[in-house]
Amino acid sequence: MFDTLVELRWLQAHLQDPGVVVVDCRFSLADPQAGRRAYLAGHVPGAVYADLEQDLSGPVGPDTGRHPLPEPAQLARRFAAWGIGPNTQVVALDDAGGAMAARLWWLARWLGHRQVALLDGGHAAWQAAGLPLEAGEVQRPSADFVARPVADRWVDAGYVAETLALGQGVLIDARAPARFAGEEEPIDTVAGHVPGALNRPFTANLDEAQHFLPPDALRAAFLSLLGDALPSEVMHMCGSGVTACHNLLAMEVAGLPGSRLYAGSWSEWIRDPARPVAGRD
Repeated sequence: MFDTLVELRWLQAHLQDPGVVVVDCRFSLADPQAGRRAYLAGHVPGAVYADLEQDLSGPVGPDTGRHPLPEPAQLARRFAAWGIGPNTQVVALDDAGGAMAARLWWLARWLGHRQVALLDGGHAAWQAAGLPLEAGEVQRPSADFVARPVADRWVDAGYVAETLALGQGVLIDARAPARFAGEEEPIDTVAGHVPGALNRPFTANLDEAQHFLPPDALRAAFLSLLGDALPSEVMHMCGSGVTACHNLLAMEVAGLPGSRLYAGSWSEWIRDPARPVAGRD
């Protein structure tokens, strides 16, 4: 059972196992259909496709961020349609260093499914190894999947505000440094960050080949941010609750489990003009 990362050789050897389901999570915020087009053109054989906005997010409302959490029952139906059952080993991948696939990893863990991991190196690693691709849509036999949401996996804006006001917890923002600092904001309507947050771009978890850094390196990096705080006191955010999952996964790889997702993240935080903003001056 893998619950963080799997290596290319393992997936290659077990790709035909009926208990393994590969989920292709390629997606571009700039072109929401690009990921599906790329999937249809060529994907790991047998992989199903997960669309960030259609499958891995709920409907956007007036008070939500850009990618709200989906309803657990709806997500469970989607997992079942992909052939994911209670004992299935799920392997997620994308072409962005795990930025999108980590969202599926976190959602599965939230619903109580531990046998989920990212293909380290993603779609690029599969291609670089010269392994075959399959075109077109894949339909797998459906399975029985029962959602058992773990309530303390995520926090809301009120919890974040109250915790930081008390001088407790650690809030880590996975966005790029320029966005965190408020120097640029290509997506959301307000630039800056939550006062008191620390910046750990998700890209810092990866090497030049888009593989995760060794566990010891990740552990040292995150411990330098945590100080005396426990992993369970850490909250992760980003622009909309997607790339923040990458930092959650990296902490698990580092042997620092138990941190939580601020699901609404920056795009939700700025919905209320009364919430403070830092770094935009």
